[in-house]
Amino acid sequence: MGIEPVHLTKEKETLLITLYGKAMESRSKDPILRDEAAEEAVRRLDYDFSKLKVRKRDGVSLAIRAKQLDLWTKEFLAENPGGTVLHLGCGLDTRVFRVDPPASVRWFDVDYAEVIELRRRVYGEREGYRMIGSSVAEPRWLAEIPADRPAMIVAEGLLPYLEEHDARALIARLIDHLPGGQMAFDAYSRLGARLLRAHPSVKVTGASLGSWGIDDPRELEAWSPRLQLVTELTSYEPWALAKLPWVHRAAYALARRIPAVMRIGRLLRYRF
Repeated sequence: MGIEPVHLTKEKETLLITLYGKAMESRSKDPILRDEAAEEAVRRLDYDFSKLKVRKRDGVSLAIRAKQLDLWTKEFLAENPGGTVLHLGCGLDTRVFRVDPPASVRWFDVDYAEVIELRRRVYGEREGYRMIGSSVAEPRWLAEIPADRPAMIVAEGLLPYLEEHDARALIARLIDHLPGGQMAFDAYSRLGARLLRAHPSVKVTGASLGSWGIDDPRELEAWSPRLQLVTELTSYEPWALAKLPWVHRAAYALARRIPAVMRIGRLLRYRF
């Protein structure tokens, strides 16, 4: 496989932040998330990753987030071995290879057409796996998803780029189309959303993020009577905390005393 050129801008370019952060962490001595496919993708892309200013602690945070979403996806598939997975705003994330679902699972990765075009050049095909090139805010792509099985919807790093009305419309379409399942994503409070917009890596790309945040995850239950909060993860699981450098553990111990700080960024899981 040769070197692949990259022609992405603004919001689309931010997918390289998460790819590089996970690859960095995967290359560490005792990685939280082993992601050899991400490492290989970074080697193959003709791109100056240094300009993104991704810090080691960014890689750690991204790996922890990805691993937890992987675990939830595996739990869902253990209960629904013939289920459907929708990975929205997939970028160049390698979740389908990390989870490695059986062929009985129908897995769909969805992102902008130019992102999917690059993804096809970097990653191979596999049985039961399909890529769809479309903005997730465009309603028509959902018609390509069969509605006869429970679904796991994963939206890692996606919602901060949507305005609230677009997020509401997307979630409503998904719930109306699918018979049931789970939805998991990372969420930021209004304070967290402001801090994310000021992150050095995001600013380098010139990306525009949405202007909203989720202070109370139960707000989303009012969006649909079918939506029910299952998990609000504001603190590190023991396996993740043990992997953090001592400086991060000390900072985390202080942050736990301030609820507003703990809700800056968290993982949410819903049932519908």
